[in-house]
Amino acid sequence: MISTGDTLPDATLTQMGAEGPEEVRISDKTKGRKVVIFAVPGAFTPTCHSAHVPSFMRTKEQYDAKGVDEIICVSVNDPFVMSAWGEATGATGAGLTMLADAASEFTKAIGMDFDAPPVGLLARSKRYAMLVEDGKVVALNLEENPGACEISAGEGLLEAI
Repeated sequence: MISTGDTLPDATLTQMGAEGPEEVRISDKTKGRKVVIFAVPGAFTPTCHSAHVPSFMRTKEQYDAKGVDEIICVSVNDPFVMSAWGEATGATGAGLTMLADAASEFTKAIGMDFDAPPVGLLARSKRYAMLVEDGKVVALNLEENPGACEISAGEGLLEAI
C-alpha cells in the first residue's frame, strides 16, 4: 500500500470532456504541481455523496490558499457516472475534478482496492485523501472504515497539512 514519501505510480484515468470520455494520466496531473486526491468507494453512495464530496467543496478556498492547484475525486466508476455525480453534487461547478478509475488501475496500483460483496461493491477504492507534490505523497489520511468520513474529509486533510 502506498504511504507518505512514496511516488505515485502512473496510471490512466478517464474524465468527461467536451467530446466525450478523455484519458488523463496521473503523472500529467501531478508533475510540478500540488494536488489533493481523494477517493470514495462509489459515486452516489450515502457517505460519499452526503459527506465526502461536500467536505472538499466547503474547504476548496482553504486549499487554494495553501497553494493547492487542483482537487481530484477518484472513484471506481465510469466517466459518465462521475460526470453526472459531479453535476448532481455541485462538485464540478465548485471546481473539483471528477476522475473515473473504471478498471481500478490506479486504485490497485496504490493498494487501496477492497471488496464488499454484501453491499454490491466489488474492486472499489478505500476512502482516503492525500496531498501530492510533484508526484510524491506528502500527506495521506486513510479511513479504517469505508463508511466513515473523518480524517479523509476536506477538514481532516487540511489539519494534516
